[in-house]
Amino acid sequence: MFKKKDQIIYGYHPVLEAIQENVSIDKVLFANKLPRSKYEEILYLCRQRNIPVQFVPREKLSRITNLNHQGIIALNALVDYADIEQIVPFLYEQGKTPLLVLLDGVTDVRNFGSIARSAECAGADALVIPLKGAAEINSEAMKTSAGALNKLPVCRVASIPETLRFLRNSGIFVAAITEKAEKPYFEASCEQPLAIVMGDESKGISEAVLQIADERWTIPMKGEIQSLNVSVAAGIILFEVLKNRGL
Repeated sequence: MFKKKDQIIYGYHPVLEAIQENVSIDKVLFANKLPRSKYEEILYLCRQRNIPVQFVPREKLSRITNLNHQGIIALNALVDYADIEQIVPFLYEQGKTPLLVLLDGVTDVRNFGSIARSAECAGADALVIPLKGAAEINSEAMKTSAGALNKLPVCRVASIPETLRFLRNSGIFVAAITEKAEKPYFEASCEQPLAIVMGDESKGISEAVLQIADERWTIPMKGEIQSLNVSVAAGIILFEVLKNRGL
């Protein structure tokens, strides 16, 4: 039987029960060559609930625990993931003007933790990350966030582009922060419901996401490097929103 505070959950029935009871799970590991009948139901639920899965050598599972894992181990998450499709209507019901931060390809845990810290300090309502290609929420990310990841809702989604379409249909303006833009961030209006998208430092925001954004904002620079750390850039934008909204 699993315990919610355990670091791992192992065995078919304990893992299945944990997922059914909506325990926050970071990922589920399956042994390679496991008979499909042994993991099909769990795999289906993982896909339904945006839980990453990996197929790994059985020896790796045995290094995690020497107990009878039956070829299936779930790693507990350090945060309780929220549902963006529930958060948005709740914010409107509360009379709030949503401020959301979406990360498209940010994989460095310290940058992720720093962005979470800035977002929480600026009063953002949620941080949205993709199911794949996101920083791991580990002890280093938690430490760098200075407790923000325990306070700020984190939403894990299957697709950033699809989530942005949902947000736009919900009346939320999408701003992509990119050096490929011409509009300076300080000339933009931030009073409307707003989703800010930040990309990774090497590739930036993906073209698929840029095409969906309502506007592209840039942070003008005078130096030769012409590039900011993504967590610094996020802080600049977030506190400009705070200033723009008169808070």
